[in-house]
Amino acid sequence: MEWSDDAIVLSVRAHGESGAIVDALTRDHGRHMGLVRGGGSRKSKAMLQPGNTLHVVWRARLNEHLGSFTAEPAQSRAGLMESRAALAGLNAFTSVAIAALPEREPHASVFEAGEVLLDQMLEDGLSHWGPLYVRWEMGLLDELGFGMDLSHCAATGATEDLIYVSPRSGRAVSRAGGEDYKDRMLKLPPFLLASQNACAPEDLVAGLKLTAHFLAERVLVPHAKQTPPARLRLLEMAERESASSRHGRP
Repeated sequence: MEWSDDAIVLSVRAHGESGAIVDALTRDHGRHMGLVRGGGSRKSKAMLQPGNTLHVVWRARLNEHLGSFTAEPAQSRAGLMESRAALAGLNAFTSVAIAALPEREPHASVFEAGEVLLDQMLEDGLSHWGPLYVRWEMGLLDELGFGMDLSHCAATGATEDLIYVSPRSGRAVSRAGGEDYKDRMLKLPPFLLASQNACAPEDLVAGLKLTAHFLAERVLVPHAKQTPPARLRLLEMAERESASSRHGRP
């Protein structure tokens, strides 16, 4: 068995004296593991950093075997390690992908959106790429069959003034339609209804809480998993930035 693909490194763990087992998100073969011989060397460690994109060839005698990767660098994102916010975003991205995506189930759009997101993390801070991160998680939910319907109000059918999401159905609810249940509703941040990425800090917090709810309830908990600590830390960072913004601190 053999195939080649592009792959984003999600995690690496040592194996034996010099090898490494790489968990990667590939474009056409889903989340996939493989043994990289010599992966423990200094040169290979730099190439195998989480967030980097590689060209990989996977080989195994049988499809169900772990198999081995041979890898060449395609895009280094070492700069993600230099920014506290970018590192928090990278850790959230990799941990959610590992927790939520079944092994060997192709999700090309999740890979492609992930590449865009990671590149944006290199360019600017959380306020810039945070909305893209929320959209990546929404795309992940959609790919797994748990997408939200934000097109119209579940209660009235209205397409205007949509400000809530039902925590049960994942459908949008208008201000009027959700008035009697607003304390139980999730906030629908405006940036998810428009094409721009710019959003207020409190709206980014609302977006992260929204996708976290459905990832936990529909993907993780049914498989006896919890929200990864790295994802919780990303939300905490967004909440701190929102609080600083409200109090006028830089």
